[in-house]
Amino acid sequence: MKEGLTLTVPKRLLENFTPINYQLYLDINRSAKLIQGKTTIKGIAKNDKIYLHQKFLTIKTVNYQGQALKFKVDNENETFSFQIPQTGEIELEITYQTQLTDTMMGIYPSYYQLNGKNRQIIGTQFETTFARQAFPCIDEPAAKATFELALKFDEMPGETVLANMPEKACQDGVHYFLPTVKMSTYLVAFAFGELQAKYAETKSGVKIGVFATKAHQAKELEFALDIATRSIEFFEDYYQTPYPLPHSWQLALPDFSAGAMENWGLVTYREAYLTLDPDNTPLSTKQVVASVIAHELAHQWFGDLVTMNWWDDLWLNESFANMMEYVALDALQPDWHIWEMFQQSEVSAALNRDATAGVQAVHVEVEDPAEIDSIFDSAIVYAKGSRLLVMVRDLIGDDALRTGLKNYFAQHQYANSVGDDLWQALEDASNMEVKKIMHAWLQEPGYPVLKASVQNGRLILAQSQFFVGQHPESKNIWPLPLHANFATTKLMDQAQLDLGDYQTLRQAAGQPLRFNLGANSHFIVQYDTTLWKDLKSHLADLDAISQRQILQDYQLLAKGMVASYADIIDLLEILADSHSAMVTAKVYEVAHDLKQFVTPQSTEETALKSFYKRLSAKNAQRLGLTKQISESNDDLLSRPIVLKAALYGHNEEIIDQLHQIFISRDNLLALPSDIRGLILSNEVQNFGTKKLLDNFFETYQTTSDPSLKVDLRAALCGSDDQKFLKKLVGAFKDASLIKPQDLRAWYSGLLANGQGQNLAWNWIRDDWTWLEATVGGDMSFTSYLTVTANILATKTRLQEFKEFFLPKQNQPGLGREITMDINVIENRVNLISQQKKAVLAQLLS
Repeated sequence: MKEGLTLTVPKRLLENFTPINYQLYLDINRSAKLIQGKTTIKGIAKNDKIYLHQKFLTIKTVNYQGQALKFKVDNENETFSFQIPQTGEIELEITYQTQLTDTMMGIYPSYYQLNGKNRQIIGTQFETTFARQAFPCIDEPAAKATFELALKFDEMPGETVLANMPEKACQDGVHYFLPTVKMSTYLVAFAFGELQAKYAETKSGVKIGVFATKAHQAKELEFALDIATRSIEFFEDYYQTPYPLPHSWQLALPDFSAGAMENWGLVTYREAYLTLDPDNTPLSTKQVVASVIAHELAHQWFGDLVTMNWWDDLWLNESFANMMEYVALDALQPDWHIWEMFQQSEVSAALNRDATAGVQAVHVEVEDPAEIDSIFDSAIVYAKGSRLLVMVRDLIGDDALRTGLKNYFAQHQYANSVGDDLWQALEDASNMEVKKIMHAWLQEPGYPVLKASVQNGRLILAQSQFFVGQHPESKNIWPLPLHANFATTKLMDQAQLDLGDYQTLRQAAGQPLRFNLGANSHFIVQYDTTLWKDLKSHLADLDAISQRQILQDYQLLAKGMVASYADIIDLLEILADSHSAMVTAKVYEVAHDLKQFVTPQSTEETALKSFYKRLSAKNAQRLGLTKQISESNDDLLSRPIVLKAALYGHNEEIIDQLHQIFISRDNLLALPSDIRGLILSNEVQNFGTKKLLDNFFETYQTTSDPSLKVDLRAALCGSDDQKFLKKLVGAFKDASLIKPQDLRAWYSGLLANGQGQNLAWNWIRDDWTWLEATVGGDMSFTSYLTVTANILATKTRLQEFKEFFLPKQNQPGLGREITMDINVIENRVNLISQQKKAVLAQLLS
């Protein structure tokens, strides 16, 4: 009988054995891609049968106090097990062998070029359950221990070795590092290779370092060093809790599946989210890079010092870090008005994703490792979760939040917690029923639409769950912070509420009645005809957040077929000349939705392009193509958005001006970075030749500048040259041309191109097996389905999607996404069918 069947393995391996200390010895041969390992574990055995995690490890020996033990490997459950003579405090020594991977998980090489030669550095990625691919362990967040790393490798002169803690000695080619503090396995990290660095030190003496390959210019590390240093200082002050390690290293890896990873003391990043040229990088990119750095450093307390007990409370890590990145940057760069970026990215993503039936709740039960990876839904665990925490911060105030967090860290440091531990700390600090409010929001998916109407002269509110697409009946009721612009109850926790005489309330307010001021709470508002007419007539007078919020709510109501896209068109015209970047971005996001109603290269599209040209004309004229010394950050952020719209609208003056800039520069990096992507897209779409396309693609492969890579990719995906597009698809499986970490962006860009959709859609179906083998274990793998569903828009594509993906519905980690995405495409098909006639009539009028 096979040992290690599912029923024999404990639900948590920690139930049988509690590790206290790991001594990790790793001997890595890069040329052979071979790892020889020896792990010594001290711990407390609670049972005489011990289970440890392993994946892809070839276990050679298991020794207990010098005695060799028999063991059995269970690859299905990613464990091995053995009997020990007695329980209590024990020491185990396990020797094993494994391989360097090319999956960007476990211990793996990152590839890059320097002076035309192929190079590599070795790094790690152990979240969620990939530490078990590197060493035998209890690979569970609650199994915290200390780690002592000894690292040997085929070392070359001038190479750098990094780990969670400082190196204490190097003897006989073995690098020994100081013991870590007590922490989870998924936060262990190390790296080595030929690196350059820049250093700084915080006011409290923490050494900060930024590391990257020598393919980058030294100055590309400066921005990250400044943000990292000031972020650590900010968080030490805000949390009123010292950073507990001697250093904080930030490392850019050329191959990295996620955006970044909060390994304690050695944070790893995609190059695009750490390195940048401070002299020629757009403000929008600087904001993104800064937000990623602040997010990961927020984790050094929230996630690393105190860690969720199990992955069902992943939001405890991610939602808080997501909110705190904005809290930090608001203090560090007040001129950025970073909460406007929060509205653009987090709020919009959360509202759109959370309106689909079948979406996960913020808190979700999970066991299977494949399912654990699938719950990293960025729009829910990160975006929605952070928005709910912003709502809590708004309710209890910043002082209570800081006091609660200080007490929370003091009580749970170097240990684990569950959500209720946090709510209890915030309740104690604020004297508010935080737990009761948050349970309602965290345990159930979705959010409500607040319907405000005047009935028999009285202002009536009613809430119900909002859906886009097919959905089951829902009677969910949420506690809604109303945040009205007139005196009323603060929290609505019933299905319906009578607020009193409408005219009296309107007269006292002196302005149109509104709810969710500041857009800090997770719901949308549907105003009846009386209220909407009043509000619309004052739309131009409202602040930017309010204008964006109203347009966003109306967009969602149109997607849910409660309102019509045809009626949004005049709203876009009212707001098109805004000087606010967040409003401008929303105007063109909604305008982009109109593209789904027109057939490419038709009179319908000609009318839409004319609308775009008209919509963008005034701001395009005002902003021009070049930065002005005195212009605002809003202007810097708005320019590429407006010019992109003008380019789609075939504004011939803009097309010619962009072309003149291109031909006046002999180096793509010399192009103005804020509009470089548009310049390149303009060349591809309006002046493209085979030579130009090939040159752009070759430059993409050789440049070390991550932002230029993004611009080139976006431009090339917009080509209409079928021969070249086939060449692109042919490169999808060649990691020397397109790295697996970048493949999803290439695929979605080509899928969104009407001239390339067939090629991309056929590719993902034909090469699905290869795709799964290459990036299938990645926590963002299901996003290949998400981006597909966000683009496909016809009955034929819907049927093809069902035929291909429904047979895969029982695969761990895919089921929920497949169900949701079918719903998403079905709703789009129905939406186009029902609203196309009215939209086209409005465009052609």
